[in-house]
Amino acid sequence: MTYLIRNFDAQRDHEAALSFIMGSQAYEAQVEPNRRLDPSVATDFLPLLMQEVAQKRGLVLVAESDGHAVGWAVMTEEDLPIFVTLTERHYCYIGELFVAEKMRGHGIGRALMAACEEEARARGIGQIMIGVLTASERTHEIYKRAGYAPYASELRKYL
Repeated sequence: MTYLIRNFDAQRDHEAALSFIMGSQAYEAQVEPNRRLDPSVATDFLPLLMQEVAQKRGLVLVAESDGHAVGWAVMTEEDLPIFVTLTERHYCYIGELFVAEKMRGHGIGRALMAACEEEARARGIGQIMIGVLTASERTHEIYKRAGYAPYASELRKYL
């Protein structure tokens, strides 16, 4: 299995980006019932995501195999609240990471994460974070094997 990691091309990768958003929604809906699965969620979310990438010195990477986009990672620069030490405050955040189901298990997700980490280092940023749904045990394990450790946890109560 050969693949390459490259920069996102908004025109060339538009349809793939929509499919990655829908794929993430479907994957997360298995453990989180609040995920929208209507076809317009991708067309609603993609412009907002690209706006956030532009505003937060973001980066969108695509994994490509045999000329087809098979996954992506979306990273932005963020800041923790003022009560965090200045040296620890600025960080990169991987807000989207998706690999097409048929391509999973080949190291593509790890390669996308590693490329984001490399970019963060090149920017002089010393930490990177990624979100994961608490109930998604498989994803937790994948991220832990990649060297990520729990940092904070949010709790929810339905009223």
